[in-house]
Amino acid sequence: MKTLRKMLLVSIIFCLLFGCGKKTDGRTRPSTDGKLQVIDGQLCNKKGNPVQLQGISMYNINWYFSFINEDCYNQVSNDWHSNVIRLAMYTSGSMGYCKDGHKDQIEERIDNGINYATNADMYVIIDWHILDDYNPNMYIEDAKDFFDRMSLKYKDHDNVIYEICNEPNKTEWEDIKKYANTIIPIIRNNDEDALIIVGTPVWSSDLDAPLNDPLDYDNIMYTFHFYAASHRQEKRDVLIRACEAKLPVFVTEYGVCADTGNYPYDFDEADIWWDTLNKYKISSCMWDLSSCPEGASMIKYGILKTSGFEYEELTDGGKWLVGKLAIEQ
Repeated sequence: MKTLRKMLLVSIIFCLLFGCGKKTDGRTRPSTDGKLQVIDGQLCNKKGNPVQLQGISMYNINWYFSFINEDCYNQVSNDWHSNVIRLAMYTSGSMGYCKDGHKDQIEERIDNGINYATNADMYVIIDWHILDDYNPNMYIEDAKDFFDRMSLKYKDHDNVIYEICNEPNKTEWEDIKKYANTIIPIIRNNDEDALIIVGTPVWSSDLDAPLNDPLDYDNIMYTFHFYAASHRQEKRDVLIRACEAKLPVFVTEYGVCADTGNYPYDFDEADIWWDTLNKYKISSCMWDLSSCPEGASMIKYGILKTSGFEYEELTDGGKWLVGKLAIEQ
């Protein structure tokens, strides 16, 4: 076992230091798989073949926008073998998109992120990251304007995915459906085949609600989030039940830590979660690409670089994901 671990570590370090080559890792890529679609509950490529995206979510791009740079995205794609990156744009809170008057600057970061992701041959999720605003209808007028302009601007980008509400909480599926039934037609008007991900109740952990009362659109997926140190088999059973009923699910956020975003880690549970995602070919993004001083961060606190990360500069959580992606490629 120790020898196997050493061999894996050497493999990971080799990929980190020297890269393993863009478009040669066999992963699903926009350049080869094109615009994604949902068929019979499964995410598929343009030819209708099942695919799986595995990658990383940015931390709040309203704050940690320096990680949106070409070299960083190239490393995430080429060396770490991520084929998707999520742009988490907070709508509320300090410097929130809907609150503090920084819309132009934040949209410029989204534009840059999409361009860098496109050049690095990754899919990219535009995440309308509600959290403290709990009910997506709170800023629905801003959402209508935002998604109208974004979907018009990126209608010809096969790699752009829309996540229209991150973690609805303290609200019911009926409210989320009302919001979705407003926003989805706006996106569809500009991009009739867009892949759209819809948040679910209880911080995107309740899949029974859409399972019993789904939205009436094609190319729709439903969000599920988990944190390995807090969520175990009971939560996995929710996900498994939904997948076996062919509900299309995308895990747009998860962590190897607690649901507070902080320590402890639980790698044993994280491994079980990873195997479950692979068994059902569920796409996922780990939270998060930042050096924020908390357990969820992939980069160690105090590292001032925003690209060219060495193996020893990753947190244990970051090393775990890079190791998993190296194995899967």
